[in-house]
Amino acid sequence: MPAKGKHRRPKSQRFTRSIAVAGTGGAALALPLMGATGAHAATPTASVAQSVEKTVAAPTAVKKAAGTKTYAVKAGDSLAKIADEQNVGGGWKKLYSDNRSVVGSDPSLIRPGLKLTIGKKAASGSAKQSSARTAPSAAKPTKATEAASTSSSSGYTLPVVGATVGTSYKVAGSMWSSGYHTGVDFVVPTGTTIKAIAAGTVVSAGWGGAYGNQVVIQHADGRYSQYAHMSSLSVSAGQTVTEGQQIGLSGATGNVTGPHLHFEIRTTPNYGSDLDPVGYLRSHGVAVG
Repeated sequence: MPAKGKHRRPKSQRFTRSIAVAGTGGAALALPLMGATGAHAATPTASVAQSVEKTVAAPTAVKKAAGTKTYAVKAGDSLAKIADEQNVGGGWKKLYSDNRSVVGSDPSLIRPGLKLTIGKKAASGSAKQSSARTAPSAAKPTKATEAASTSSSSGYTLPVVGATVGTSYKVAGSMWSSGYHTGVDFVVPTGTTIKAIAAGTVVSAGWGGAYGNQVVIQHADGRYSQYAHMSSLSVSAGQTVTEGQQIGLSGATGNVTGPHLHFEIRTTPNYGSDLDPVGYLRSHGVAVG
């Protein structure tokens, strides 16, 4: 008979061992769990679940970072054009921000063959992104910036800076004697500097009838560039000019409805021998908006 007043020895708790298997993308991860009948039995399970969750989530971040591609710039490309064709979220500003260390300080100056990264995360910790954050923000180029970015390594430049294209080449209409527009119009206010697109010799500089005050320049490749409706001229026939040299100021002389620069590329110095001026500039690496 058991003696009164004595305590029974409590039975020791029994622990059971079990194995938890967590899937991590097809691989099985065996984790030993200590099972107990006490209130703290769930604690190890919660810790393991958190560990497995972190392990599974890691590959997802890698996939997002890998979603980039490289684009090789072609003649006639601009950041805006590339961003539109490649569906870049954030447009040309995002594309420029991601590739600033490659493009340089002038977003309008991209040369054929340049390699751009499409789809790079703006928050990347790479050296390229770090330099982009410390540099000025990629705002719309100012006229001063554009002035330095319109030229190309081939020795050609835009005839006017900061202009938008108005009437394009070959647009049909009865207001033109040829039945179509023989050049391209750059919409600029009177007094805007007009520049020679490349080095050459001035063939004519003066009044050109419906073209108003005009300048025609012959270039080394045998082509001729014409600049019309100018308010004043800075060069004369027989004078040699260099790329980007001022040849006059824009205006509204001759047969016009408002101030602009009418620009042509010709195979001869005369009317009726026109070529696509935008295509010509782009073939020489000059970006035309």
